[in-house]
Amino acid sequence: MLKGLSVSDGDGCSFAPLLVLELSSDTKDEAISWLLTRIRDKQQNGGAELLVQQLCPSGEGDEKDNPNVYLVGALLSRLLSGAEDVGLFKEFNDGSMRGFTCANKHNFTDFQGDGDGFLSMAECQYIVKHELDTLRAKEETHVPGYPKMKLYPGKSLIRRLQSKGVLVQVFPLHDKEELKRLSFTWYRKIKLSFQPLDDIRHYFGEGLALYFGFLEYFTLALLPMALIGIPYYLFDWEDYDKYVVFAVFNLVWCTVLLELWKRCSASLAYSWGTLSRKKAFEEPRPGFHGPLGFNPVTGREEPLYPNTKRLLRIYLVSLPFVLLCLYISLYVMMIYFQMEGWALGFHDDHPGFWSGMLLFVPSVIYAVVIEIMNLLYRYVAEYLTEWENHRLESSYQNHLVLKVLVFNFFNCFASLFYIAFAMQDMVLLRQSLATLLITSQILNQIMEAFLPYWLQRRRNKKMQHRVKKRTLVEQELPLAEQVKLEADMSTYLGTFDDYLELFLLFGYVSLFSCVYPLAAVLVVLNNATEFYSDAFKMCQVFKRPFSDPASNIGVWQLAFEAMSVIAVVTNCTLIGMSSQVKAYFPDSDAQLILWVVAIEHSLLALKFILTFVIPDVPKHIQIKLSRLEFESLEALKKKKMLEATGITKTVQ
Repeated sequence: MLKGLSVSDGDGCSFAPLLVLELSSDTKDEAISWLLTRIRDKQQNGGAELLVQQLCPSGEGDEKDNPNVYLVGALLSRLLSGAEDVGLFKEFNDGSMRGFTCANKHNFTDFQGDGDGFLSMAECQYIVKHELDTLRAKEETHVPGYPKMKLYPGKSLIRRLQSKGVLVQVFPLHDKEELKRLSFTWYRKIKLSFQPLDDIRHYFGEGLALYFGFLEYFTLALLPMALIGIPYYLFDWEDYDKYVVFAVFNLVWCTVLLELWKRCSASLAYSWGTLSRKKAFEEPRPGFHGPLGFNPVTGREEPLYPNTKRLLRIYLVSLPFVLLCLYISLYVMMIYFQMEGWALGFHDDHPGFWSGMLLFVPSVIYAVVIEIMNLLYRYVAEYLTEWENHRLESSYQNHLVLKVLVFNFFNCFASLFYIAFAMQDMVLLRQSLATLLITSQILNQIMEAFLPYWLQRRRNKKMQHRVKKRTLVEQELPLAEQVKLEADMSTYLGTFDDYLELFLLFGYVSLFSCVYPLAAVLVVLNNATEFYSDAFKMCQVFKRPFSDPASNIGVWQLAFEAMSVIAVVTNCTLIGMSSQVKAYFPDSDAQLILWVVAIEHSLLALKFILTFVIPDVPKHIQIKLSRLEFESLEALKKKKMLEATGITKTVQ
């Protein structure tokens, strides 16, 4: 909770503010009154039974400030019942993780006294957000004061108001004391240590903690490759074809890495109570639209959209557009090779230091163009995916990820594949890979570290008439000033871009680092700064995001596994092209190709065998999950027996 901060609702009940609701400044009074009533109303009446209070009542705030800002909280009893509703898992007295229920709340390890402190602030905010999201229209046909803003039974009120711009934003408040402690252990003190994943999870939720867990795991897994790569690079600087040993190590590394991460991820998710948590029924996305009809599963009235129309949009519009973008990317790549050829010819005609430096210019320009194209394509991909009108958020995310990954993979790696397998120029491949890696990392650091820091300093200068110190962590602000400061912060859009960056870095290392062994070293250095820049952004630049009770890294696991399969094929082909291997087949290229294909298929088979042999969930966790399932079945049997006994006695 927000220690030391509390407000009172209309009935004089004090509560700690958890969320901020900001309505547009010109919202009709009838709509505001209706929404607040629904938020405060009892659950049995269709309300959320939450506490809400206006931040600055009329006449108390600055005239320039939006008066329609409200603080939302809840009583402890309401939060505990909400924890049961969302299926929150907590540690039981026997050490297992079980779904929380109010009936046996005193059997949970951390439940002391009346339960104050049992739920973290992030969990409380997630519960309150869930209760707001489940507020649904009853008999209302439209939002009061807005006759054209139609409602129908079962429609989510919050999503409707957001999609129409009446509700500007909903965000959870920072806890300055907790944030100060987390900031100190996370990024304000530069030291060599593991990420405070439990603290990150406690404050920001499981989804963000899993991202930082994967970033840490990926970085540690790169260390052996980096340590091997440095002497390998130094002693074989001119021997571009002697990379077989490193390529073999690459094959083993990228295969084992992801299998072990799944076990690590499962262990973290179990300790956080999300591994066995049941996924709630997904509601339609706010932007989903269509004629009204009845959902055959829920029986509620909601928009319906034919799947045939969606497929037509995907295959007749989205797919051709993606192919067109790939063609444009290919055309740009050909221009790059023309520039490369011109620079090489100029250097041959006018050898010297500056002409030698000119050889790197085409690669630098191409790397910058790649980043710009990726950024522009991302906006177009989001627009197309929104236009496809997916009903579920998970379906929307899967289609968006697929579009972005296909283009980014082709845009970033097509030139490297062409140099490696068409031109077979290992010198140019090493130079291009190094230039792409270094240039993209410099641009990423500017966008992810220096730009957020500059934006934060600029924001603080604007607040100088209200605030004397530099950052949110250091400020002792009244609640109203804290809310205004946080409302102006940027909104965190999720881990999509962060995972995408790691995916591309993983590709650079797993595909071609055998030719440029320093690739792993550069990625380790990049990730080392990524820890601090990402932590700074989460604590100082962005609004606090809502907790995401994730149990794994989702669709990104499949993306990394697909990249590892491509890496096996790529490294086997590079091994077959090396002079060391060709020496064993001086008279028969066909025999060499057959051996390479056979080895590649064997390694792929071994990779898929390892996928099944290595359990995704450690054995001791499997036993605990099986024991819980057995106890649940036994409890269900006893309940049915008691019910049957009661019925028999009633009949007698």
